[in-house]
Order: sequence, then C-alpha cells, then structure tokens
Amino acid sequence: MNRRVFLSKSAAATAGLALAFPQRSRAYSSPNETVNVAIIGLRGDNKGHPSWTNRGRGQDHYHRLASIANVRITHVVDIDERHFTGSLSVLKERFGGDPKTETDFRRVLDNRDVDAVTIAAPDHWHALMMIWACQAGKDVYVEKPISHNIIEGRRMIEAARRYNRVVEVGTQRRSGAVLAKAVQFLREGGLGKVYAGKTVIYRPRDPIGVAADSAVPPGVHYDLWLGPAPSRPFNENHFHYHWHWFWEYGTTDLGNTAVHSLDAVRWLLGKQEHPRTAHCIGGLYEAGGRTDQMTPNTQYVSYQYADGTELHCDLRNWFSGPREAQGLYVFGSEGWMKVGDDKAEVFLGRKNEPGPTLTSDDTREDEEAHFENFIDCVRSRKLDALRAPIEEGHLSTTLCHLGNISYRVGQSVKFDGVAERFVGDEAADKLLGRTYRAPYSLPVIT
Repeated sequence: MNRRVFLSKSAAATAGLALAFPQRSRAYSSPNETVNVAIIGLRGDNKGHPSWTNRGRGQDHYHRLASIANVRITHVVDIDERHFTGSLSVLKERFGGDPKTETDFRRVLDNRDVDAVTIAAPDHWHALMMIWACQAGKDVYVEKPISHNIIEGRRMIEAARRYNRVVEVGTQRRSGAVLAKAVQFLREGGLGKVYAGKTVIYRPRDPIGVAADSAVPPGVHYDLWLGPAPSRPFNENHFHYHWHWFWEYGTTDLGNTAVHSLDAVRWLLGKQEHPRTAHCIGGLYEAGGRTDQMTPNTQYVSYQYADGTELHCDLRNWFSGPREAQGLYVFGSEGWMKVGDDKAEVFLGRKNEPGPTLTSDDTREDEEAHFENFIDCVRSRKLDALRAPIEEGHLSTTLCHLGNISYRVGQSVKFDGVAERFVGDEAADKLLGRTYRAPYSLPVIT
C-alpha cells in the first residue's frame, strides 16, 4: 500500500504504512539555503488557552527554529485543534512565521516541500513517527526519550541508517559547553580512574487526582492521539501532559526528566554500551487522597557496567529534599566533580581540596545550540557532526527502560547488551516491547 492510499483510508480506519517511500536526500548548494521544517506536537495548557508560561515542548521547538537564520517553519501539527487558535497565535506573535496547520502528521510526510520534522508528541508515538518520517525522506529531531520501549529504540536506529537520515535526539545538554569541558577533563585523567557517577533530581509535582471518563472535547482527534496505544474512553488525566504517568503512553519521570541527566552522566563516564545490571526501588507516594497515576513518582536506580563502573539515579517527584543536592556527580580515584549548567567544580583527595572550576564564555543556551547543530547537519549531511545521534539516544533511553522494567518486575535485572535481552528473566523480556493497536504497527526495517 502506498502512502496516498494510506492517507485516503485514514478517515475511516488508519491503514498500515508501507515501506515504499521514495528515497530523498536534498542537496544543499549553500549554507544559506532555506530548510523547511514541520513541528509535530504543539500543546499549550490543557484547554488550548493562549500561553507562553505554560508551554509544551513543541512551542520550544517553534521558538528555537524561528531564531535560526534561513529556517522556515512550514507546518505545525497537533491533534488538538484548540492549540491552533491558542498556543499558535502566541507563537506567531512572539516569533513570527505563518505555518500551515494540520491534525494528521502523515499528510506532512507526504509533502515533498518539507525537509525535516521535529517530534514533540507523547512517548508512545515517537518511534512510529520517526521511522515513518525517515521512510518519507525527512530528517528528524525527536524528543527524549526516543522510544516507548527497547525494541523500538533499536528499530529507530535501523531506520535512520537504512534511509540515511539525519536524526538528532532532544538531549540538549550534549550541546552544553561546560559539560563538554567536564568530559574532556575526565578523558585527560583529571580525576584519575573514574568508577562511578550519580544524578540527583528532586522535582516536586502535584498529584493529578482522579478524573472521570468524559466526552472527547470538540477539536480533539482522539483516536489519532491514541495511535498504537490501547483503546479506552477519553479522560483528561490520560491526556495532555498527565499521560506521562501511565504505562500505555509514558516512561515515568525517568524518561521524562531524568533521561537528560542520565545521558549527561553516561557521557561523563564514557560508556558506549548498555549496563549489565539494573536495580530500581521506589513507589507512588502521594499526600493523601486518591490518584489515577499508575507510575511511581519516586525511583532510585543503580546500574553496573561490565567493568564494574556504577551509575546511580535518585529521582523524587514528591519529597522535595534539599535543593543543594541536585546535580551531576562523578567520582574517581583522585577526587570528585559536581557538574552544573554554568560550572563544573572539582574537589581532590580525601580533604576535598578545591581543584579547577570549569566555566565557559559561550552565552548560548544548550537548547539553542542543539537546534543549530541539527540544522547544520541537515545542510551538511555530516552524521558524525551530530551531538546527540540516535545511537546515543538509544543508549540513554534504554537506561530509563531498564530502571522501569526492574521496578515493574520487582527485582534486579541482568541485561545482555549485545542481544538486548534479559538473562533468564521471561517476565522482564515481556516488557522489551508492547502490543500495538491495529493498524498502528511497528515497521520492520529490511
């Protein structure tokens, strides 16, 4: 089935996407040539009201892309039409542009004038959107976590390479100048032999409470929002943003927030493989009352690599804890380091004698530099210049999946990183993938 037949059937029932997209790599004759980009997923507040203070990731995409010379935002896609008169109006007023609107992202994939797409949709849609975009000849910027499960992540790598696409992951700390200096310091032996890293994230979130099922709001294309997820009645607590806290759509706050820090610590440690073991403890701790939330809001995960290197993540969404504890930490035989956004502090020996403090004169925000890197690579076609290629995104997102799987099976898990399967654990293996609601199936890359 070709994509036009696929689209023509979507009004009645969405059909499976074939692998017959034409290969297309636009040749850019000049670094000043315009790059046409479509943004998938806009959001605003839960009612589509105009807002910049309560914005979704797609609005940040608009902001950053609109700030880059010779980038044209051609389309904004969202299944909630309320955002077109709400959030989009604010964006156009603040940052300019006049993109077309679309509720079905597949129609944008069919548009040959679109060079690239950015994906700011819920986690359960990331893999299908990214793979289909690659098959359609589009370059892709996909938000973290890249996937809803481990099998999807591997399939996304296969698609990016099979179709020779530029795919950047939205782990923008990879474009942070201070973090890059800290990585270089460690590679040069600044802390001796590095044996462990840790991230501490204390980010209180209010309980989502309980909401009854209700009618689908006017302008919301709910079946398309569900996509590959199981069918269920509409519920506001399963919809905008709150979807993070349900296994069908989200990846807990490990995938939502901690993935940034896990990615940064893994880079600091220099790990280019999966850990051998993972162990997660935690729970859902609320301040009284009931909640619809299914996922934990507190998780402590310990990972160990084959060479014994440890990585730890302390994530708490309810108990705020001491604010000064938050950050990235690396421990070596000669001392330790705390890495922040504006500086990295080094302490040496058992007396914690101050070592060098690493700073940067680069005033750009990490996210600004990250989007610029993506656009530069779209023009140059240099995959090795990507700061957060899909392979790196898969390694870091898999850390989130391993932690969640350990939590769900209630025990430590041992992982074969080459085969990407668990060792002697059928219960954990069942969580490597998921069942897809027909006809939204995960493509096989050949």
